[in-house]
Amino acid sequence: MREIKASDITQAVAWLCQQSNFELGEDVLSALKAARKVEQSPLGRDTLDKIIENARIAREEKLPLCQDCGTAVVFLQLGQEVHIIGGDLYAAVAKGVGHGYARGFLRKSMAKNPFTSRANTGDNTPPVIHTEIVPGSQLRVTVMPKGGGAENMSRLAMLKPAAGRQGITSLVVETVSQAGGNPCPPLVVGLGIGGTAEKAMLLAKQALLRPVGQPSPDPETAGLEEDVLAAVNALGIGRWVSVAPPLPLLFTPRWCRHILPACR
Repeated sequence: MREIKASDITQAVAWLCQQSNFELGEDVLSALKAARKVEQSPLGRDTLDKIIENARIAREEKLPLCQDCGTAVVFLQLGQEVHIIGGDLYAAVAKGVGHGYARGFLRKSMAKNPFTSRANTGDNTPPVIHTEIVPGSQLRVTVMPKGGGAENMSRLAMLKPAAGRQGITSLVVETVSQAGGNPCPPLVVGLGIGGTAEKAMLLAKQALLRPVGQPSPDPETAGLEEDVLAAVNALGIGRWVSVAPPLPLLFTPRWCRHILPACR
């Protein structure tokens, strides 16, 4: 049995909260640069130039990439041979989020009593935590700051089996079209298919963890990704699609995705 200190988890989460707001992932940055090379619209090229330059400034000066520093969504892959000592796991994660957002001078958006006083918690807690028990003796922590502009464009739909692939594609295209520029394009689309409503929503979030440009290892799913991507890009809004099987539907667009795993 491997022991991991709660204080080490807090420290790792605090660092991840800052880095994920300061540094655009290399996969996303590469996709933006590749898009810049083939973009035909002068306005589109200028916009991509500004996004790429913004990423450079944020990384070098340790400034937030975006004014919306997001809800802290934390994915934990907890090895079944790990024992957390010196505190509660979730409390350690929440403490790390509070420290990271405070020390990084990141915008804090979380509120308590959301339909009455809407008082800001002051440290961007509570975080949203998803935990998966896995084999082994490591704890992997992934922090995804989820901006409100993208999250507000999420969509859950229950499709009849007869809708098939075309029904899925049509729904995504309709959702992206209605979202327009609200989620700050260019977009990354996370698509979860199957299970219950909450399972599909989680699958969509997890689909965003795959590096941009990397297709699904499942040939059938990869084919669907290609179809959806072509249809979305025809709108002039989207840029990449990731689908997480198995076979409800949640569509979650994001203008950028940050993944910085830490193992302890």
